Amino acid sequence: MKLDMFSIKPTETFREALIKIDRNRKGFLVVIDEHNRVLGTLTDGDLRRAFIKGADIKESITNAYNRNFKKLFINDDFSKVIEYFKSEKINFIPIVNENGLLRNIITKRNLHVLLLEGKKFTLEYDFLSLNDELLEHEIYYRPWGFYKTTFLNQFSQSKIIKVNPKGVLSLQEHKHREEYWVVIKGVGEVTLAESKKKVNSGSFIYIPKGCKHRLENLSDDEPLMIAEVQLGEYFGEDDIIRYDDKYGRK
Repeated sequence: MKLDMFSIKPTETFREALIKIDRNRKGFLVVIDEHNRVLGTLTDGDLRRAFIKGADIKESITNAYNRNFKKLFINDDFSKVIEYFKSEKINFIPIVNENGLLRNIITKRNLHVLLLEGKKFTLEYDFLSLNDELLEHEIYYRPWGFYKTTFLNQFSQSKIIKVNPKGVLSLQEHKHREEYWVVIKGVGEVTLAESKKKVNSGSFIYIPKGCKHRLENLSDDEPLMIAEVQLGEYFGEDDIIRYDDKYGRK
């Protein structure tokens, strides 16, 4: 577990703190003494406020770091972690042993990735090795509306899909995934193989691998929104075989 770039001594300078924060790309440091005992925390916001008050980049961070901070002990349970992260002001927490020595660090985003990937929770997990960019996904425009992936791992993908009034997805199938839809808002029609079904808020639709399907918004003025969960072995957009498309896509 590499904690060096996430920790700093109180005698180190603002310049050294800025360099470490720039390199770790997390926006914070944990302040420790020469014995590795946690003394406080230091964020890029703390540094910025110190500079506004006239601090010099060559002086030590002694008067800049936060001594009123939350910490977890290595044997604390899951409920305490959740309780701390309910606060909007807490984005990371140092984890210490019974003597107050730094053992680990967990961020709010680390926790989300750990849980969404189905990994076993323990405060000894190497949280900083997790790729929290998994939580960031773009919004993708389509001629019928848009979708946004809310999470993606090797087992599943979840999306929010918005279909504009009178918009219609292509008639398509997938070879590598099955899909589960729940209608959030609006009124539409789902084509499954040779059948068609009217759907509205609360409707559930299961789409097996290899089943032709299509979604259409029947409203003239209201969007149709669905939550989609995909399960399978591959979730790329090239796993779409189109049979018919209102917008002329292949």
